[in-house]
Amino acid sequence: MGTAKTAADAVWLRVVILVTIGILAVSSRLFSVIRFESVIHEFDPWFNYRSTMHLVNKGFYEFLNWFDDFSWYPLGRVVGGTVYPGIMITAGAAHWIMNKLNFPVDIRNVCVFLAPFFSAFTAVACYLLTTEIKDASAGLLAAAFIGIAPGYISRSVAGSYDNEGIAIFLLMITFYCWLKAFKLGSSLWGGLTALFYFYMVSAWGGYVFIINLIPLHVFALLLMGRFSARLYVSYSTFYVIGTLSSMEIPFVGFQPTWTSEHMAALGVFGLVQIVAFVEMIRSHLSAQEFKSLFHGLIAAIGAAGVAGVVALVASGKIAPFTGRFYSLWDTGYAKKYIPIIASVSEHQPTAWPSFFFDLQLLMPLFPAGIYFCFQELRDEHVFIILYAVTGSYFASVMVRLILTLTPCVCIASAFAISKILDIYIAPPKDIPNDEEYDATANTKDKKIERSKTISFGIHEIDTRLSVLIPMTLVLVLFAWHCTWVTSNAYSSPSIVLASQGRDGSQHIIDDFREAYYWLRQNSAPNDKILSWWDYGYQITGMANRTVLVDNNTWNNTHIATVGKAMSCSEDVSYPVMRRHDVKFVLVIFGAVLGYSGDDINKFLWMVRIGEGVYPNDVNERKFFTDRGEYRVDESATPTMKNSIMYKASYYRFHELYGPNGSPYDRVRNQAIPKKPISLHIMDEAFTSENFIVRIYQVKDLDNLGRSLNAAASFGKTKRKKRISAKPVAVGKHRNIDEDED
Repeated sequence: MGTAKTAADAVWLRVVILVTIGILAVSSRLFSVIRFESVIHEFDPWFNYRSTMHLVNKGFYEFLNWFDDFSWYPLGRVVGGTVYPGIMITAGAAHWIMNKLNFPVDIRNVCVFLAPFFSAFTAVACYLLTTEIKDASAGLLAAAFIGIAPGYISRSVAGSYDNEGIAIFLLMITFYCWLKAFKLGSSLWGGLTALFYFYMVSAWGGYVFIINLIPLHVFALLLMGRFSARLYVSYSTFYVIGTLSSMEIPFVGFQPTWTSEHMAALGVFGLVQIVAFVEMIRSHLSAQEFKSLFHGLIAAIGAAGVAGVVALVASGKIAPFTGRFYSLWDTGYAKKYIPIIASVSEHQPTAWPSFFFDLQLLMPLFPAGIYFCFQELRDEHVFIILYAVTGSYFASVMVRLILTLTPCVCIASAFAISKILDIYIAPPKDIPNDEEYDATANTKDKKIERSKTISFGIHEIDTRLSVLIPMTLVLVLFAWHCTWVTSNAYSSPSIVLASQGRDGSQHIIDDFREAYYWLRQNSAPNDKILSWWDYGYQITGMANRTVLVDNNTWNNTHIATVGKAMSCSEDVSYPVMRRHDVKFVLVIFGAVLGYSGDDINKFLWMVRIGEGVYPNDVNERKFFTDRGEYRVDESATPTMKNSIMYKASYYRFHELYGPNGSPYDRVRNQAIPKKPISLHIMDEAFTSENFIVRIYQVKDLDNLGRSLNAAASFGKTKRKKRISAKPVAVGKHRNIDEDED
């Protein structure tokens, strides 16, 4: 009776601790709402929010068949077939349930707080997974770590309404169900693994990590001679149900049957069937007969399999790996061949300080936990080791993938600390030697009798405290670090900036929303906006206007066209704008405040992408000085100074400094020429309070002709030929000035 009561108390204590960790996880992600307001962050979340609004207002089937004519003008976008709908459906379902329960919540607030609440579920999933690997005490530590680790918080703060907000929970719960499935040999758990995998496929493209890591685990167990009926049942159930269900997502379709990223899972599935068949035959044959048959069978099947894969790849039946996949193996691949991928900051290789910034204390504990896994090397430990190796590699070549490594780091670190606590809180009386310890046992560790004392010539309390007190102090410092990083680095929405005065007061910089609101109020509903693709989702989401390109980046040629328009002189860019019915041009300019994320800093990527499609019009080398420098000051090249991006950014910039001042770019740390910049094809329409967002209205042909004539009459330009007021023919360039400098 006493033992049962003690066990029940322990269960309730764990529940209370998990609930506390969940509250802590949610609370630590609310800094952005407390400091600013309930607002959607970044760029991709604005598309997700706009899509969720369409889903809630129009219904599921209208969402699947939605053709979005506000993006990628004039091409448009079929949203239902080009998006992972999991996060939209999740938010829409949560909104519907809460309203049915008479909790009227605005869909925007559901989207803002979705990721923080899922972080609590992630902590529970991490607890369950770690419990399967070691025990409940390690599971609670892992839950606490994942609840506050900056590597995960960076993608799950309030307002970060992106796919990763729910995907990490699905990643952990899928792995937990997989461990349960193969340990029990259960079709039920295998089916649950497939069900959560299907949910993951609907939510994030990172599902490819699952469909490669689980087969890798099965393959490793086969090589270690640990095949069993449990492994066969669990993997076969998972693969068949998971693959068929994943094909129900329109964006995925038949990819699991013909793309290279899915072939490893298919190959391991076939290998498992072969091994199971061989095991069945072995039970009916003698050892010598089986040996001869086995060697011949393996040689024949192996040759046929290799020949089949080669033939399918050569014939195009199996699609080659994508450029994004190649960039994971060759960090220079994207820069050489696909600059649109290399231009994204989160696709860059990870610097060492980033690991310590996002994981801090967990970094030195991580390898210790993996070492302890090698010591025992049970089947589930093999899984964590493989997760650690693959996750570490991918996180090192792409900074974004620190997100997928963080749960593994938390689990391994919890394993290491739990081992230390097992020794110093209740040290074992007798430690078994290697002969007495079964390292390959699939059962849980046998309970070791504990003694109440330990003696090293020093009193037992002093011995334990000499380890426990420093460890407690380090853990407190880790929590402090996580709170500071979350508060200062990951809780500032990109559309609302903040600066501190010398007296410590906070100044809110709201230029982005100011500009988008102006655009919404002062442009016609069918006006087209030309900007770099980074701001496409925000413009359609907040200004409700049509853009030429956005963050989906599915059409490299269309993006290159925008890059050409930004990189070329007015006479080349104007026909491009006319062909695409551009009414306004929007650029981001940070030289006044020192905002480093502006378009001049991104300009070289526009040039490189444009040159890849239009090499006759765009030449990157012409934007560098003779000394190979990228300059915007007096020494800038004529090509740079004549580009639309340069003119739109620095237009009237010198007026801020008065007649006797010296214009200075605080981002590039360069002095800007005081010579006024002339614009002939567009007029300044709006500049935000801090000069961060600048919007220009493109002139009509009649206004353009009058502008050029007036400029010539006042002696401001010297031209041999002027553009006529006739419409520009599609596909033909009409020069504004033949002797343009």
